[in-house]
Order: sequence, then structure tokens, then C-alpha cells
Amino acid sequence: MKVRSSIADKILQILCIVLLAGTTFYLLAGWGTFPDKLPMHFGASGQIDKWGGKGILIFMLVMQWGLYLLCTGVEQIPQIWNTGVKVTAENRERVYRILKYMLETLKLAIEMIFTFLFVCITLARPLPGWSMPVMLALVFGDIAFWMILLWRCR
Repeated sequence: MKVRSSIADKILQILCIVLLAGTTFYLLAGWGTFPDKLPMHFGASGQIDKWGGKGILIFMLVMQWGLYLLCTGVEQIPQIWNTGVKVTAENRERVYRILKYMLETLKLAIEMIFTFLFVCITLARPLPGWSMPVMLALVFGDIAFWMILLWRCR
């Protein structure tokens, strides 16, 4: 079954592309101005605990694009999705629609997190104390929200 894209899907896709293109442009335009020594790892409190070179930015951008493309590819093949509920003729469309929204919003959350981390790294500053709880809430809250809706489809 092919899940058709709604207007909400298209808006979420556009937001993801804007974040990816913006991050890519930020890297290309700012490469010469970024410090040679950048944070490579942050502790749970947001403090920098490992430093490295600018190569981390290229690695992060490749990871960001790779995760986007992987999630987009998975979206195209609903047959492989582990729905967590029994899919019947009556609930199939609703189950796949909920899962597509979950993938789209999760993809946007990942892109927002990567873009935020990218900027923090290029500024060579610790992460704000609120960042870890917010990032975890974005990802796991999103998954929990859609899973609750999905379980109601049974």
C-alpha cells in the first residue's frame, strides 16, 4: 500500500529540506571563520569533554543527510514498517497514516537537533543545560505521542 502525502507531510518535508540546506550553506559559507579546534563531544550536563578538528562538521553534515535519506527511504516502503498493531483492512489506512506522520515528525526533530548541535559546535561553546532534556523530549515524546495514537487503532 502506498501512503499518499498530505499537505502536512509536504510542509514537514519542506521544513526538513530548509534545515538541511541551511546547515549545508552555513558550513560552506562559514568554513573559514570556524575555529580550528571544535567540540567533538558534550557530557550529559552540556559541558565540552572532547575537542577535535573541523572534520567533525563534515562528518555531522554527512550523518544529517544520511539520516534524512534513510528515513525518507523507509517512508516509501510501508510494507517493512513494524506497526506494533495488527493491520486489518479496516485500520490499514489509519495505521499507515499515523506511522507516516511519526516518521515525518521524527525526521524533523532529528534535523532540528542536528542543526542546533551544528551551530553550538561552530561557536565552540558548551550546550545549554536545557538542551539534553529538550532533545530527549523531542524524540521520545514524538514517538510516544504517535504510538499512543497507533495503539488506539486496535
